[in-house]
Amino acid sequence: MIMKTNSAITTINNTPYFVEPCDKNPLLTLHGDTREIIKTLPDETFQCAVTSPPYWGVRDYGIEGQIGAEPNLDDYIADLLKIFSEVRRILKPDGTFWLNIGNTYTSGGRKWRQKDSKNKGRAMSYRPPTPKGLKKKDLIGVAWMLAMACQQDGWYLRNDIIWSKPNCQPESVRDRFTIAHEYLFMFSKSERYFFDQNAVKETTTDGKNKKNKRTVWQINTEPFPEAHFAVFPKKLVYPCILAGSKENDLIFDPFYGAGTVGVVSKELDRRCVGIELNNDYLDIAEKRTSRPIQSELFT
Repeated sequence: MIMKTNSAITTINNTPYFVEPCDKNPLLTLHGDTREIIKTLPDETFQCAVTSPPYWGVRDYGIEGQIGAEPNLDDYIADLLKIFSEVRRILKPDGTFWLNIGNTYTSGGRKWRQKDSKNKGRAMSYRPPTPKGLKKKDLIGVAWMLAMACQQDGWYLRNDIIWSKPNCQPESVRDRFTIAHEYLFMFSKSERYFFDQNAVKETTTDGKNKKNKRTVWQINTEPFPEAHFAVFPKKLVYPCILAGSKENDLIFDPFYGAGTVGVVSKELDRRCVGIELNNDYLDIAEKRTSRPIQSELFT
């Protein structure tokens, strides 16, 4: 396990330690297994957490013990629940947690999946077995299973937001509709919490007034040329951070991936700590977060 502030490694006697990022160096990347690293972070440190964990049985990241590759769906839920319980511990009492997660289908007994020309990241060396009680071709309500488990674990479930994807991935299916949405769940640690409604208000149809933001967000996926997958869209992260924090607040992402949460945090004058296991993703994230800020107009 190593820790990075962009390219600088932070250690004492070869032992990594947590140093809260500063204005001069606002992004801290921790390299290793989030299940272990998150336990070392101090209580009530972060104002807001935003993440998109690996989905169950959807992608093979080629790492032993990877989350999302559990043969048993219950184990996947339990693994994430332990991490998100730690997220609740390290959030400030008035903090919020924003979780992007999608559903998936049973594998129908298939043991692997080949890549295709449109989606090279689709290839998988394994496919999980059909969960007990489900059938071939069943839609697994993983997103809601996880959300309800978090609620039972103590989180306040405040919103289920639909991320509608106008440019969704085509599917060669003939007996159901093409999936064009995912979920973004908003949780709070406490009954009362920080939420800046005005920062994300929408313009009314006539353009004369502002209204409370609705729970269906139309946002295109963002392909990234250096990876065989679409990265976490910046426009999905903007409202989470704007509503859930103030300038210079500390943001957390336990599944940092290509660093979108860090990029947006930097653009919005926040600080961010992310954890990532995959070396390739760390390299991508470092390149993205080290580039000059190119803020987008959030609407």
